Amino acid sequence: MDRIGQFRALFRGWGAQSLSPLRGLTPFGVDTHGWHRGLYSFAASRLGLGAIACVIVVGISAAQAQSGGAQGQTQGQTSNQTQSPANSQGSQDIPDTPSAVQPPAPKPAPEPATPPKPSQTPNPAQSSTDGSRQQGGQETPAPPKMPPVETVPPGSMPEASSQVSAPKNQINPADDLYKISITSNLVQIPVMVKDKQGRRVDGLLPQDFTVLENGKPQKLTFFTSDPFQLSVAVLIDLGMADVSVQKVNQTYSALVGAFSPYDEVALYTYSTTVSQVTDFTGKPERLTATLDSLKLVRGHNNGPPVLGGPLGPQPPMVNGIPVGTSGPPPVYTPPKEAHVLNDAILRAALDLSKRDRTRRKVIFVISDGREMGSRASYNQVLHVLETQGIQVKAVVLDMGALPIYKQVEKLPHVFRHGYSDILPKYTNATGGGSVFTELSRNSIEEAYAQVTSEARNQYTLGYVPKAIASSSAYRDVEVRVLGHGANLNIYTKAGYYPIPAAR
Repeated sequence: MDRIGQFRALFRGWGAQSLSPLRGLTPFGVDTHGWHRGLYSFAASRLGLGAIACVIVVGISAAQAQSGGAQGQTQGQTSNQTQSPANSQGSQDIPDTPSAVQPPAPKPAPEPATPPKPSQTPNPAQSSTDGSRQQGGQETPAPPKMPPVETVPPGSMPEASSQVSAPKNQINPADDLYKISITSNLVQIPVMVKDKQGRRVDGLLPQDFTVLENGKPQKLTFFTSDPFQLSVAVLIDLGMADVSVQKVNQTYSALVGAFSPYDEVALYTYSTTVSQVTDFTGKPERLTATLDSLKLVRGHNNGPPVLGGPLGPQPPMVNGIPVGTSGPPPVYTPPKEAHVLNDAILRAALDLSKRDRTRRKVIFVISDGREMGSRASYNQVLHVLETQGIQVKAVVLDMGALPIYKQVEKLPHVFRHGYSDILPKYTNATGGGSVFTELSRNSIEEAYAQVTSEARNQYTLGYVPKAIASSSAYRDVEVRVLGHGANLNIYTKAGYYPIPAAR
């Protein structure tokens, strides 16, 4: 519209300039009628051409204005999408060029800003991408997007010591794992198999064994030949002759070396009474220090006790009367000798019953094998051993290692030395095998290593017995190895007493 007004002003000025000379000739009397007609016709033709030119120019300008407005609107939308919010707001404040054909489009109202959600975090990759597009209006390749960082509330993850996932139901993983409690009495039978030369037989399989309980075959539910960790109670007899005690003192280093770092050992001594020297420990240095202190202990002197004479316990005497007294001389009786082997084994068995059931429990006796003066009987101690599944192994020294003397001492109270056949009964009934009768220091040290190796490396058979009326009755156990006949020696416990069910 502004251009049309400009053309009108130019046309009026041009017409005035072209007609002004003609208007000045009238006062002079000149006949201008013909000139007026000619000039007016010429002016009319020029005005007509000017009008046509104006219409063409106005049409072209209107088309250009319309196309320019559409292009400006499209560029404004594109710039609003690529530019930051601050720049887009500033470009919207400048109005577009008005169009001669249609009125300008109304300015869109700004959208209300929505605050970000608390769980959403600004993405640095997106902001860097927008910034790269703003520089010079050129798009640059954006860096790869970073993965979202997710955090968990404190205390929801397990500790480092418990990274192993809990077991899941593999049949239906969607179901929860329910705890099912059942009452069962699993019987474990340690079995040691040797040939006729005394060598251990390895490599047997579950189908090679047959277990009979009270004469009835049982179905094996557990079998392993892997070594077990040991809980060992070592009993040292200090009532032996002093020469035997000193011989044992020289083998203490080999005794400590016979155990592995995974075993736990407790030390007991006995003669007339039982004493626990150390509690169960897996530290060899502690056991070594305790055994070194026992080297100062002396054993009994050989021979009968001295009750009179210059070496006797009485004070100086004159005419059979003690010096400084007027009464009769005192009467001295020899101290009562005791070898409480049963009491020592019972004390160790009660302590072993409190240890972890996953360990193999063994009582290791180093003695001359004599038993005399115990309060507990053999049957009482054996009942505890068979109820708790404890093995007894022994190394017999001194006179008990002599074959002839062993046969003589089987008679009751020969020479008031007590019985010497108690240890073989314990070892045979509990599956500990035969006792080791050794006389020399080297043979004693070799016996230590063999005892611990046999106790650790045994076949372990397990089965669940059927319930019977008298659940606490003694049950005989027999283990056979199929296909070998009498070529093998099988050592296992003779039976067991079931542990009563908890009420």
